[in-house]
Amino acid sequence: MFSKIMVPVDLRHEEQLTKSLDVVAKLAKIYSARVVFVGVSLAAPTEISRNPEEYKAKLELFTQEQSDLHDIDAESHPIFSVDPTADLNKKLLDAIDEIDADLILMATHVPNVSDYIFANHGNYISDHADISVFLIRG
Repeated sequence: MFSKIMVPVDLRHEEQLTKSLDVVAKLAKIYSARVVFVGVSLAAPTEISRNPEEYKAKLELFTQEQSDLHDIDAESHPIFSVDPTADLNKKLLDAIDEIDADLILMATHVPNVSDYIFANHGNYISDHADISVFLIRG
């Protein structure tokens, strides 16, 4: 049913990804699917990395840890943006075609008042993606 599952991750909030990482691992095993962890970052220094090479290495390490922990086939797909806050939704939608994903699994939060002012990324992706989107509330 699914062969490649795209999982957007924010390395600044790994502790909030536990539930979604467990779910994607189970789905990957059920369908013998490959998991692609997608991270969007600035090319400039951030609290996660000083440069794109360091970010790629950290995303790859995260991917390897998840692969080893859950015994899944996984790869990383770093994306760089001038303004990840403004570009995130577009970059994630573009990544669907770049990696040929057939399912997106995203961690999300319980909607609150700020979601009426600032768009929830999970909602936006589910409204605009041409593939299935599975939102996991943590």
